[in-house]
Amino acid sequence: MPQIISRKQFLRSAALLGAAMVLPAAAMADSFPSRPIKLVVPFAPGGNTDVVARLVAQGLTESLGQPVIVENIAGANGSIGASRVATSPNDGYTLLFGTAGTQAINPSLYKNQSEKTLDDFEYIALVTSIPNVLVVNETKTPVKTVAELVAHAKERRSGMSYGSPGTGSTVHLSGELFKSAAKLDLVHVPYKGSAPALTDLIGGQIDLIFENITPALPFIQGNRLKALAVTSAERLPLLPNVPTMKESGFPAFVTATWNGVLAPKGTPKAVVQKVEAALLKVAASADFKARVAALGGEPRQLGSTAFRDFARTEFKHWGGIIQAAKLEKQ
Repeated sequence: MPQIISRKQFLRSAALLGAAMVLPAAAMADSFPSRPIKLVVPFAPGGNTDVVARLVAQGLTESLGQPVIVENIAGANGSIGASRVATSPNDGYTLLFGTAGTQAINPSLYKNQSEKTLDDFEYIALVTSIPNVLVVNETKTPVKTVAELVAHAKERRSGMSYGSPGTGSTVHLSGELFKSAAKLDLVHVPYKGSAPALTDLIGGQIDLIFENITPALPFIQGNRLKALAVTSAERLPLLPNVPTMKESGFPAFVTATWNGVLAPKGTPKAVVQKVEAALLKVAASADFKARVAALGGEPRQLGSTAFRDFARTEFKHWGGIIQAAKLEKQ
């Protein structure tokens, strides 16, 4: 005959069961991290994403008390590295240094990805935003403003070309947005990285590029390239005399790459919260802000929930540009 228990006994048993379920998560948070953490950068060493990731890794090492080691896994506009993290153990010891490419662009650009890809991760914190800058070779393209560039492009009989460090980058899609907004006949020339694209711009092989501010800055400051506009919402302290695209007659033109840390789906909430607190502490530090600003970036401090919402907004933004440009899924 089944044993009948009282309501009081039932509630006590339920409370004990609940406590037993909470204890492992709490214990994990208390002991985490007990060994080195791997921060995957889904691009090759040396780019602005890699540079910022190493600043973050240094700050996390100091805050969490365990080494945070950067591992570069490049390929497919960041998809290979992102996929590697998504399928890693969800224990907090393998993290992704995600970007606009991995989280907002690739799900619209690659056939094996979709909006569901956004749910493969736990969003921890957004730490930087790095705008693009429109630069030209002033000798080949003798213009000083965006308006002059548009007029020059329309006067030329053959189409002008714009470069990018690769198809699907924010640099490429910023060029597509400009092409559409200004109603220009522009030809996209993709390169394998920013260095060869900028080299060809300086050499006159291409006409313009919406490059990330970090690799373009030395050539602007060295008067080898002319900056016409930045794609940030406000002017940049490093280039105070360079107007924004909004000021240049394109009010909806705001683009940037960005960096945030993510973990595989199912990573314990307590672990996510611990890393989130450490990341926001790093992003708020005066040293980090100064070093990011020196790269032309803008420090950001969005926690887990705000970062996830931001990523979904960015997915719609870049997806709209991809659709308007009629770029086929690769």
